Amino acid sequence: MAVEHPVTAPSGDQTRIHNIGYRSYDGPRLGRAYARRSLYSQSLRGSYGLGRSVKSKVLPMLLFVVMCVPAAIMVAVAVVTKAKDLPVDYTRYAIVMQAVISLYVASQAPQSVSRDLRFKTVPLYFSRPIETADYVRAKFAALASALFVLTAAPLLVLYAGALLAKLDFADQTKGFAQGLVSVALLSLLFAGLGLVIASVTPRRGFGIAAVIAVLTISYGAVSTLQAIADVQNSAEAVPWIGLFSPITLIDGLQSAFLGASSAFPGGIGPSNGEGVVYVLAVLGLIAASYGLLMRRYRKVGM
Repeated sequence: MAVEHPVTAPSGDQTRIHNIGYRSYDGPRLGRAYARRSLYSQSLRGSYGLGRSVKSKVLPMLLFVVMCVPAAIMVAVAVVTKAKDLPVDYTRYAIVMQAVISLYVASQAPQSVSRDLRFKTVPLYFSRPIETADYVRAKFAALASALFVLTAAPLLVLYAGALLAKLDFADQTKGFAQGLVSVALLSLLFAGLGLVIASVTPRRGFGIAAVIAVLTISYGAVSTLQAIADVQNSAEAVPWIGLFSPITLIDGLQSAFLGASSAFPGGIGPSNGEGVVYVLAVLGLIAASYGLLMRRYRKVGM
């Protein structure tokens, strides 16, 4: 209830101050689940610049188009020439377009977390009701989902084109499903690594440079070492060298278990036994990325 305090102003006019105090909130409290979903949806929208300035939309949308245009061209060629198969397998497409994927991760992983670190808003998230695990899961899932959209969309274009070209339905459906499994693992792995690297620094520019360096330099170094090993007749070492780069990890895993052709020198991917090591390495890196993010944000939120 408001309390009125009559006050006599110097001019002789009577002024009233109404002390209404604080009022409690009686509406619904949606809790952690709602906050987590909201953070996930906003982070996912932000990965494509939705709800942000026009400038923020340019790069992610451009990269999305760049990912899809080659697939559309391949489909057009297959339909016009009445080809019996697509020029590129579903499982190979992401490997071929790895540079675009790496650039997307480098641009959007820092955007997802660096601003929160720079402006010190992370402790505000953790005030209530959201907790550290909710924040990490929402950010991880949002970037992984954005990457899955980026990598699965061209596969869908290829699949639709293959059906229009009247290619074998069973073969195309099997290849499409294998491609989706491959890009799902790639999305989880790249999202985890990108967020871990970006969370180290609040400077977005440093985060972008660091992500690009890790993803591209590691691939270049591993590919060079594999080529040297192949030339020196040490083909048995080629699959083991592939364990030290994210993109070659996905390449080796899908060639071992998803029937994909390998980009390794000589076209020889890991055996099934070596492929098990690849699976463990991919899952281990995803789990380690999540654990490192949890540790990082526990410290930040204190």
